[in-house]
Amino acid sequence: MMLGETRALYVGELPATGWHCHAAPVLLIGLSGRFALHLPAGRESCRSALIDCGVEHVFDPCGERVALMYLEPDALEARRLRSLFRAQGAVIFDPAAAPVARSHVESRLRSFDLDALLRHHVPEPGALDLRVQHSMQYLRLVGAAPAGREGAADAVSLSASRFNHLFREETGVSFRSYRVWAQVRAAMAGMGPHINLTEAALHGAFADSSHFSRTFRKTFGMTPSTVLKPLKELSFV
Repeated sequence: MMLGETRALYVGELPATGWHCHAAPVLLIGLSGRFALHLPAGRESCRSALIDCGVEHVFDPCGERVALMYLEPDALEARRLRSLFRAQGAVIFDPAAAPVARSHVESRLRSFDLDALLRHHVPEPGALDLRVQHSMQYLRLVGAAPAGREGAADAVSLSASRFNHLFREETGVSFRSYRVWAQVRAAMAGMGPHINLTEAALHGAFADSSHFSRTFRKTFGMTPSTVLKPLKELSFV
C-alpha cells in the first residue's frame, strides 16, 4: 500500500470484505481477472469499477490480484470524477481502458495516471472552495485532534448547517463522514512497519483500539490486521 496526502493505493491480494462505505471515491481494478461487486441492487462481475463516496458495497476479489486507488474528495482527480458520477451514476462498471500488459497498468496506478487508466474523458473542475479545502487539510494533519463541525464552521465564519451544506456540495460527503475517514488515515499513518492497534488508535484520536477497529471495519469492511499484516512498509507523503 502507498499513501499520499490526497491519494492512496493498494496492490495485492485481499479477502472479500463485508458491507461498508467510505468517504472517498475509489477505483477498483482486477489485475489478474474479474472480481465481484455486491450492491443493494444485486451482484455484478467486472474487471474495473469506480465507486463514489458513501456507496454501501461488498468487494469480493474472487482470489484475483487487485488494485484499489482511493482519491481524497479534494484531490484534483476526484473532483474531476464528480461530473462523471453525476452523468452516469454513483457506481460505474468497467471504466478502465482496454486491458494492456499488467506491468503497464501497475505503472500507471503507481503514478496515479488516471487519464491513462480510464476510457472516459473527464473535464477539468472548478476551483475548490478555500474554506472547505483548509478544513480538509487540517483534518488530515497527523496527530491533530478531530475538529468538530461547529469549530470548523466558526473558523470560516459560517453557521454549522451552512458549513456542512457547503462541505457536502464541494466534496460529495458530509463533514462528519470525512472527519472519521481522516481519523482512520491518521491511525494507519501511525502504524509503521508493525501493527500496534493501541498506538494507531491514539494516533488517530480514537478512544481506544476497539473503537478504531470498529470504525476501520465500517470504513473498509475488514479488520485492520486483515489489510495491513501483509505490508512491510506503510508511509504517508
